[in-house]
Amino acid sequence: MFLMDTTTSGILRTKSDQLDTLARKSPSRSGSAETELNATLARKSSFGKRMAASPGRGKHIRKSRSGQLKLDLDEASGAALSRASSASLGFSFSFTGFTVPPEDIADLRGFSDEENAEDLEAGPRKKVITEPTLPIYLKFTDVKYKVVIKTVRTTIEKDILHGISGSASPGEVLALMGPSGSGKTTLLNLLSGRVSDSTSGGSITYNDQPYSKSLKRRIGFVTQDDVLFPHLTVKETLTYAALLRLPKTLTKQQKEERAMDVICELGLERCQDTMIGGSFVRGVSGGERKRVCIGNEIIINPSLLFLDEPTSGLDSTTALKIVKMLHDIAEDGKTVVTTIHQPSSRLFHQFDKLILLGKGSLLYFGKASEAMVYFSSIGCTPLIAMNPAEFLLDLANGNINDVSVPSELEDRVQMENSETETRNGKPSQTDVHEYLVEAYETRVADKEKKKLQAPIPIDEDLKLKVSSRKRDWGASWCEQFSILFWRGIKERRHDYLSWMRITQVISTAIILGLLWWHSDTTTLKGLQDQSGLLFFIAVFWGFFPVFTAIFTFPQERAMLNKERAVDMYRLSAYFVARTTSDLPLDLFLPVIFLAIVYFMAGLRPRAAPFFLSMLIVFLSIIAAQGLGLVIGATLMDVKKATTLASVTVMTFMLAGGFFVKKVPVFISWIRYISFNYHTYRLLLKVQYDNVAPSINVLHPDSGLKEVLAMIAMIFVYRLLAYISLRRMRLQSIP
Repeated sequence: MFLMDTTTSGILRTKSDQLDTLARKSPSRSGSAETELNATLARKSSFGKRMAASPGRGKHIRKSRSGQLKLDLDEASGAALSRASSASLGFSFSFTGFTVPPEDIADLRGFSDEENAEDLEAGPRKKVITEPTLPIYLKFTDVKYKVVIKTVRTTIEKDILHGISGSASPGEVLALMGPSGSGKTTLLNLLSGRVSDSTSGGSITYNDQPYSKSLKRRIGFVTQDDVLFPHLTVKETLTYAALLRLPKTLTKQQKEERAMDVICELGLERCQDTMIGGSFVRGVSGGERKRVCIGNEIIINPSLLFLDEPTSGLDSTTALKIVKMLHDIAEDGKTVVTTIHQPSSRLFHQFDKLILLGKGSLLYFGKASEAMVYFSSIGCTPLIAMNPAEFLLDLANGNINDVSVPSELEDRVQMENSETETRNGKPSQTDVHEYLVEAYETRVADKEKKKLQAPIPIDEDLKLKVSSRKRDWGASWCEQFSILFWRGIKERRHDYLSWMRITQVISTAIILGLLWWHSDTTTLKGLQDQSGLLFFIAVFWGFFPVFTAIFTFPQERAMLNKERAVDMYRLSAYFVARTTSDLPLDLFLPVIFLAIVYFMAGLRPRAAPFFLSMLIVFLSIIAAQGLGLVIGATLMDVKKATTLASVTVMTFMLAGGFFVKKVPVFISWIRYISFNYHTYRLLLKVQYDNVAPSINVLHPDSGLKEVLAMIAMIFVYRLLAYISLRRMRLQSIP
């Protein structure tokens, strides 16, 4: 408060001195100026009091981007004082022959509530810098790409990109613009190294060096879809990313501080403890979710940042904030390349360079501010006032309804009409596209390609750093496992321990307990009834985990693609953590279930049979979960996996030895790979010392064979699932 009072009094003295100077020059206006000055200072004083009293900003004040007003009143002239006073107070004086220059108003702005807060008592926050940003100059020449479409009879090759050339330097924001289907995302994937196969051509260099896997840790890629865990908070999401991706040289505390730096840098302090949210979970807004995605990438201080339509689905104001934030990121020495679909006019002027694509061809490359000048030079100018981005997209689509037609294009259309004897004097979309492509190739292309051949103004040592083959992990295998294990528990506890699932299990347990209430085992009929309960328990806790586990890898495939593309962790660490983090959650509900059913049904009321039954159910759950994992990892499609799991579980259940007493020989082998069969036999042996022949359990023994078979299934199923993940070709990963 003392600081606020001192600042206000200092401003008061400065403004009063300036007002005296103005009053001497213009006495007739001194009264109105003094009245307006007092009103303005009253507004600023009340604003300062509101800020000081605000509970969310107890120790923070907003400071202007231009800093403090530094005026030397002894050396300044009366005109300079007039300009400073009119600019900072928000009113102007219309003296004869004098106007306020706009640059003076811009340089001498007053207080702004849109700037970053800083704790003046604690001092500025010291940022954790991982390492200096390595400047990377991106160049690409004659980039081509085609896809091969295979049908039953023929194989068709479709060209997506036709020789695209351009460049981007540190500190610049390059925008790839064009209509849908023009090849923007394909070009972005090629430049980021996410597509590398024989169907691509051309040259893409990073500091004059080709792409290598070591560049992964220097490249950030923000996908169009926000791939995030919905139940994690903003702070947890960025903290886990920092722990996994930042180098080992930093301690855990430094990595967590780096995550907080990114939160402050992106303006996410207000929502740092809010869940990300998703389709069925309320969370942060769309703009905040996009900023979290960007934070996931800039947390490693990348040299190159690629973004695929970061403003899609956002309003114009939020989109403008995102692009301004990209400019701030680029000012730190990073190269930013982004695709953009249909920006507003304010957003369009934020870009440094622009590439305009149309049907996979290059229509323009250069400064965004010079795009309109170039198209005017080739005879294409808008006939009405319109957004430059809309004008360029209309040209890329071949739409010239509100655009002047160049004379060369008119002559071509007239010649075509005379040859075809038609009277349609309007150029077609194909004619417009061909004209724009030819105009760029003849007027600009050669000059731009010569610029791309110029040497990069950096040292040779920096060039060699790009091609370094050293592959560094941000954490050791054990650290990766620990981080992913706790992240998995925090993310999935909401689903596993939801009230719907708990109610389902408890309701089923109560119904079973009522149906088998204090069942009598002294008679053969009662023994058969109780064996039916044991078989249902074996089937239920074999069926339930399978259909939970088959969703594991198909649902997380997008996240796995994203995180594996940047070498965030080893696949083995992810697999082990993912499969083990489910166990504490999977084993919680069976305890409640068995505690209800066991005593309501009147099973053996002793501690040893109860805990042995619990252990058998645990083995069944872990084995069934392994089967679900291998089915999901092999097919990676929820519908196909559900169908296959239904057939498999039904077969295991029928071969379990309860419904059919005499199973045919050619199919009887299935029972030995059925966890239902082994679980049922073990439960019977725990409950009864002497199993009656009518229960259809042959060769009763200690149960060691069944236990070994269950343990073997636990490891074999998981090994097969891991092999399926390892052999799977992750989409868009080289």
